[in-house]
Amino acid sequence: MTKTVIVTSHPYDGSFCHALMEAAKNGAEKAGNTVDVIDLEADHFDPVMHSADLIGFLKHKAQDEQAIDYIQRVKAADHLILVFPIWWELMPAMMKGFIDKVVFPGETFDYTKGGTGMASKLTNLKSTTIMTTMNTPKFLYRWIFGNAIQRALVRGTFKKMGLKNVKWLSCTMVKGSSDSKRQNWLQTAGKIGAMK
Repeated sequence: MTKTVIVTSHPYDGSFCHALMEAAKNGAEKAGNTVDVIDLEADHFDPVMHSADLIGFLKHKAQDEQAIDYIQRVKAADHLILVFPIWWELMPAMMKGFIDKVVFPGETFDYTKGGTGMASKLTNLKSTTIMTTMNTPKFLYRWIFGNAIQRALVRGTFKKMGLKNVKWLSCTMVKGSSDSKRQNWLQTAGKIGAMK
């Protein structure tokens, strides 16, 4: 049975991000997948890397109890889905803190012998999907603002740490989007959740 872990960060339950998360969750459940939702806002997750966390990073041993729980849940995932808005061209602090505290040496990845490469310790994980919302036009985000999520999260984090099959569903200009466009995105989110 496929285990789908969805990590979501948005302070408003009426957001389109929340609708994407629900669509992915429903799609996973309809496909017979087990679903574990990590809601960073509801959990009151502390995204700050404190001195103890940094020392833990150097020693390859996570210190934050909540992050340790998240690490174990992510390790159990066959399919990992992250859902968040793009604010000022980047992810919110909660999601950045999740990356800082869960993409952790000795926990979810190891450094290779030379120290310049990385190898994933997420041995169950078959696919990772990022779903984002923004109000910036696609061409502006890519060509003017540097496609920050692609560079920093897709390539600079997940592919760098050795993950395969990393995809990104980017919902752009959401505020001005039509109902049919939104329905198409929600259908896509449902199909993403249903992945085996």
